[in-house]
Amino acid sequence: MKIKQLDRYIFEIEKDGKIGMKVPGIIYADQSMLEDILNEGSANQVVNAATLPGIKKASIAMPDIHYGYGLPIGGVVATDVKEGVITPGGVGFDINCGVRLIKFDLGKDEIKTDLKDVAKHLYNNIPCGVGEGGNIKLKKKELKNVLKKGSYWAVEEGYGNENDLLNTESSGKLDEANPDIVSNKAYERGYDQLGTLGSGNHFLELGYVEEIFLEDIAKEWGLFKGQLTLLIHSGSRGLGHQICSDFLDVFEKALKKYQIDVPDKQLACAPVLSPEGQEYLAALSCAANFAWANRQILQSLAINTLADILKVKVKNLNPSLLYDVAHNIVKFEKFEIDGEEKLLAVHRKGATRSLPRGSELLPTHYKNTGQPVIIPGDMGRYSYILVGGDKAPVRSFNSACHGAGRVLSRHKAIKMAQNRNIATELKQEGIIVISRGKKTLKEEMPDAYKDVSKVVEIVDYLDIAKKVAKLKPLCVIKG
Repeated sequence: MKIKQLDRYIFEIEKDGKIGMKVPGIIYADQSMLEDILNEGSANQVVNAATLPGIKKASIAMPDIHYGYGLPIGGVVATDVKEGVITPGGVGFDINCGVRLIKFDLGKDEIKTDLKDVAKHLYNNIPCGVGEGGNIKLKKKELKNVLKKGSYWAVEEGYGNENDLLNTESSGKLDEANPDIVSNKAYERGYDQLGTLGSGNHFLELGYVEEIFLEDIAKEWGLFKGQLTLLIHSGSRGLGHQICSDFLDVFEKALKKYQIDVPDKQLACAPVLSPEGQEYLAALSCAANFAWANRQILQSLAINTLADILKVKVKNLNPSLLYDVAHNIVKFEKFEIDGEEKLLAVHRKGATRSLPRGSELLPTHYKNTGQPVIIPGDMGRYSYILVGGDKAPVRSFNSACHGAGRVLSRHKAIKMAQNRNIATELKQEGIIVISRGKKTLKEEMPDAYKDVSKVVEIVDYLDIAKKVAKLKPLCVIKG
């Protein structure tokens, strides 16, 4: 492939670098990151995505890019709704994996309870781990309501309030959801997984605001230095995974039916407006709604647990959801393409929507600032709060990175950490970590990830999203 550097952090894979490319590839990275990206193969996935029918402007990769299924994690692809395709490989298995940030009217120095006890209490009250079920067990009829209503269902059941809906992407519900499209196997996998964290890179993190970069926006959002915060990272669990699996065969058959040629079967696709495309969208929306309901419930469980262990009333904590963002999803958004406004299917695979100030998609209270963009790092360093940048519409289809991005596979991470005690290492840094298994901590150790500050520096420089505040972890719960 032919790569040229366009700017300090912009690299272009030229359109004629591979037969079938309809647009160039754009990678946002620094030189050292680019070398890793080329070595591990995710750049080839950027190129493959550039061949998708109806793709517009470019196949884009964020600085946290790493190898994934079909589209790389950190990939953004926008296709024309009338002429283009939709692909499950551009979304991923964990549909609407996402993160939300809750802030409190409490400083970290006001916590008098031992952090180890806080962590244990959270771990005991938040179900986590592979396939782990929770206390909420729903029959199919009620689960259908969850898939239809999303966060609204959780709020109606007493998990949070209407302000949470105002501060959730898409208000926590996609209207395209059709629960009748979802397979029985997906229902079986999801019936007891509401209010559960899951495993892998999913986590619950109690931390605090260590540094503020944009004082005016931080003040507008109610953020202050030393403030206690809570990050929740989870998705649609087994239900979403099953929905993705169910549609992979459907889309492979669709390639032949619609005579579409793709260089990688993991990018199997169908026209957006085809029966297959619309059914996938209806099922994807169900999984997205399940994920939003799940995070809404996790928020409620965590806040109540914190109040209990800190021996205060919830109202005295004054918890407030800053925002909830989706990472693996397709959204229909309008952009100007060659001087004409087009409705596009924006696939964000391990990428966060980053709406600039004034966007019609923002809730009223964020129109003057732009959207809060929540970027978790790794459990041993820090995370960031950003705001949608003015250049996001032209550079990234209103998208930013979604995290630090892996540099080591899980297998390599376990091998590297073979004789190490990750929990002890983090404790020495003042961070309490509790996990269902030692293997998870080795898979998720800080060394397995890029330094999120470098990733964030790039999107900040490009004005895709601007740094507002940096968060430091105090205790972390993992599956």
